[in-house]
Amino acid sequence: MEKTALGLQDVESVDRRSSNPQELQDAAATISDKRLRELGYKSEFRRDMSLFGVLGISFCAIGILTGMSSAFQTGLFSGGPLGLFWGWNICSLFMLLIALSLAEICSAYPTMGGLYFWVCKMKPEVPMLGCWIYSIAMTFTGTSGNLSVALYLASLAEVGQGRTLSRLEVAAIAWGVNIASGIINTVGTKAIGGMSTFNLWWTLGGTLVLVITLLVKAPVKNTAAFVFTDYENFTGWQSRGFVVLLGFLQAVYTLEGCETAAQVAEEAKRAELLAPLAVVGSIAGSWLIGLAYMLALLFSVQSIASVQGTSYAIPIAQLYYDAVGKRLTLMCLTVVALAQFMAAVTAFTASSRLFYALARDNAFPMKRRYMALNRYQAPYWGVWTSVVIGCIISCAYIGSTVAFNAILSSAAIAVMLSYLQPIIIRVFWPSTSLPDHGPLTLGRWSWPINFASFLFTVFICVLFILPTAHPTNTLNMNYAVVAIGAVMLLVGACWASWGRTRFTGPVATVGGDAPGDEKVSM
Repeated sequence: MEKTALGLQDVESVDRRSSNPQELQDAAATISDKRLRELGYKSEFRRDMSLFGVLGISFCAIGILTGMSSAFQTGLFSGGPLGLFWGWNICSLFMLLIALSLAEICSAYPTMGGLYFWVCKMKPEVPMLGCWIYSIAMTFTGTSGNLSVALYLASLAEVGQGRTLSRLEVAAIAWGVNIASGIINTVGTKAIGGMSTFNLWWTLGGTLVLVITLLVKAPVKNTAAFVFTDYENFTGWQSRGFVVLLGFLQAVYTLEGCETAAQVAEEAKRAELLAPLAVVGSIAGSWLIGLAYMLALLFSVQSIASVQGTSYAIPIAQLYYDAVGKRLTLMCLTVVALAQFMAAVTAFTASSRLFYALARDNAFPMKRRYMALNRYQAPYWGVWTSVVIGCIISCAYIGSTVAFNAILSSAAIAVMLSYLQPIIIRVFWPSTSLPDHGPLTLGRWSWPINFASFLFTVFICVLFILPTAHPTNTLNMNYAVVAIGAVMLLVGACWASWGRTRFTGPVATVGGDAPGDEKVSM
């Protein structure tokens, strides 16, 4: 706490000496750079991101409009409005607890390694399997977002022109979106920070527009009894409790991504404060924004059976079409599609920064290349690796939507598993795992919050792999368990054959580059 107090005094002293905003920003960056050096790293990135930029990164990654719109039918068919409303609030509460747990660690260790670096500092003897699982999850998440953009564009074509795109055409659009995401990320920190700030306001304004449009134009408004108590079941399972729990997956899927703020911590002006605030603030804001959007959807849905039987690429397009008509449906889908694109871009931002952090510590091959920064301060090798992987995975959509969905479902589980590792350490080694706290600390509430987060994360990881339909067959089976099993086997094999002999912990870069650490620029 002495370090924190000293840092705050430094800022206050500058504030008394000068009212120049640039000098204040430089002082904040100096404090963050000093903390980074204490953790063993020299500053390589310009600190161009403000609070809104970092907060926008997490908001982009969560993608409240997009996640809610893309996964809304999951809850609608598994529990109906009853499961959606109560599941959203229950899951939001627990995801906020997870965010608080991660934010406390982020405040102490504000580096772009994020989850990986935290585990490495708190429990160095733990094998770094989680970091590779998380890097795969980030890449898969970006791929999922880019395909979702393609599906929204396909729905726009279906609604506007009555033309159904083939899976090859949808995959081709996804490839284009992947490449566009790569180009934007290659431009660097300032562009990403500006886009994420814009997305923050786009999400707020877009939600307001969608809510007003739905509530004003829907020909029939549902009753409060329907919104808060109506139960629907299209799963085939007979247990009401289990069906409602399956609807929880929609909320968790939507709210994943708050930790992305940590991936740009070394590009934030006061990282030890702004990054954890963004982690918590993005969940709190998404809870409220998502609740408003969900209620508007539930009060406006005209026929759940119509949504369930839709031929549109994105089922929520049918809900909009029934409620507001063709022209306004095109507007609503455009609002969500643009938000989805910005969310997908930031997923590649996170994965490229994670590749950089792993390469810096000898936990990723081709170290020199993945640490290379171009003139825009972008780790372009990590960016374009994400793009190539995204394009390859998108090819699976052409052959089998079942296989593609299994790959992307594994990403949602992988993110929760990545949350689990640092939380487990904080639960079972509370006194030794975090000797130095940052500006944000949970105090005596730290262990109870971490324990509740631990229980919820384990519960959700199990729920994610259970069958979602009954009777189960080859078409409706939940193949996520197979996909995440394959990911873990791949990661385990890489660790056994390469990682355990190459990775020995974080590599200090303060005081000069180690052999093989040369900077590359273009």
